[in-house]
Amino acid sequence: MARGRTIVLVSATSVLVVGAAAGGAYYLLHTRGTPAESAARFAAGWQAGNTATMSAELARPQSLAAYDQLRKGLGVTATKVTLGAVREGDDRAAVPYTATLTLANAGQWSYQGTIDLVVHERAWKVDWKPSTLHPDLTPGAGFSLKSRWPQRAAITDADGRRIDDGSAGGSIQQLVGFLDKATDDDVKKYGPPYKTGQAIGRGGLQATFQQRLAGTPATDIKLGDKTLSTLKGATGKPLETTLDPSVQRAAVAAVDQMDKPTSIVAIKPSTGGILAVVNNRGDMNRALDGQYAPGSTFKAVTALALLTEGVKADETVQCPQYATVGGLKIRNSEHASFGSLSFSDSFAHSCNTSFAPLAQDKLGGDKLKAAAESVGFNQPLKIGVPARQPSFPAPESDAELAASSFGQARLVATPLTMASVAAAIADGTWRPPTLVEGRKQEAQPHELPADAVRALRQMMRAVVVKGTAKDAGLPSSTYGKTGTAEYGNPVAGSHAWFMGYRGDVAFAVIVEGGGGGGKVAAPVGARFLHGL
Repeated sequence: MARGRTIVLVSATSVLVVGAAAGGAYYLLHTRGTPAESAARFAAGWQAGNTATMSAELARPQSLAAYDQLRKGLGVTATKVTLGAVREGDDRAAVPYTATLTLANAGQWSYQGTIDLVVHERAWKVDWKPSTLHPDLTPGAGFSLKSRWPQRAAITDADGRRIDDGSAGGSIQQLVGFLDKATDDDVKKYGPPYKTGQAIGRGGLQATFQQRLAGTPATDIKLGDKTLSTLKGATGKPLETTLDPSVQRAAVAAVDQMDKPTSIVAIKPSTGGILAVVNNRGDMNRALDGQYAPGSTFKAVTALALLTEGVKADETVQCPQYATVGGLKIRNSEHASFGSLSFSDSFAHSCNTSFAPLAQDKLGGDKLKAAAESVGFNQPLKIGVPARQPSFPAPESDAELAASSFGQARLVATPLTMASVAAAIADGTWRPPTLVEGRKQEAQPHELPADAVRALRQMMRAVVVKGTAKDAGLPSSTYGKTGTAEYGNPVAGSHAWFMGYRGDVAFAVIVEGGGGGGKVAAPVGARFLHGL
């Protein structure tokens, strides 16, 4: 029978023939639609993963579970079906197709097949059978992948030496992470061809860059026991970090003999690259995750804001033994009093009773918060491993503003934070710190006010020459700021801080529960710099 099944053609508008004897009517019989249209709707449902749309095109009710098994078994993330020219005969038609499947972590696979169609109840419908999905598919057979993984790529320091082979120190291992057996959750996260129990990165750089380091396996596409095709894999890409082995060794030596938990982070100011991360205790990565009040190291941020607002380094300020701001009574370390002195000297001697009133008079909460954010506070971190974001909440009162001005109240920082502050002052631009150069960052570099930065550098030099760090043994051309951060409620003790820079190395040291920054943390910084 010819396509269309036209029986009688009376006119363009009339198809009715009246039979007087029967008193009935005969209607022109015709086939609705075309095989191409039905095949296109079926293919569109296949591409969308919509079996309901596909089922509507079937000549007979059929289970289409094989399409779901194909998607799950091969990890199909996208499907494209391209139809060819229709081949049509009596009440039957065939539409060839090319199916291109995108497989998670494996690539694309294309194959050819045919959608057969038949006239059913005067409409073109898909005459579905297992071979409609794939020419070799038989009832009960399933699709699967067999993967052959390449050797995992290396993680190296800036000199190209491997740091992921277990030979590096404990602080490096905290950054690198380790290999573990993949769990069901890992497989769900990464999809095929990952399998439960295979090696996978856990923690640190191994986890962050799992897919880069692992590469892509060569993948056999199987139907039952038969291999239909093999997709080529790709070797993993090595990961070079910014860690400088000589800087790392100097940092390790500087903290090695400390009785209390001590951490150092060093950064290259000109790039933001992290040169060293060291903790002398392995229970947690305090350098990146420890949450501490920064104490008087934060005065560098407050000073930057005050200098930007027009306060001069040689301007005379007052440093009494006590001051009250917003009802908060403030004192200096060891109840010291320096009377009238320059703003630079008040910074060198770390006068809380100078900074708190100045913050109230010249800044306010918004300007201090803006200064903090310009050097990394409240900014997202993407260094390559988990790291705690520093926080500077807007002060809610003059008393909180006063405490914030010398690094207490609710603000929190890590050694990474304060090393990044020191790096920003050294270079004149804050850059988001990173362990992997070229990593896309959410935060953007921020240029600091040039005049304010120049003045602040000389004030940090005064800290080392005649201020709170003068007896720490720091080498010449070191710029820094000490900090003594009280913690606990009521006060349980103080963390000792020192942050600074020399040349193109900026750093921060914290000694947890160490007491005075000038007496405890600054000498650690001195040992670090002398070791470079």
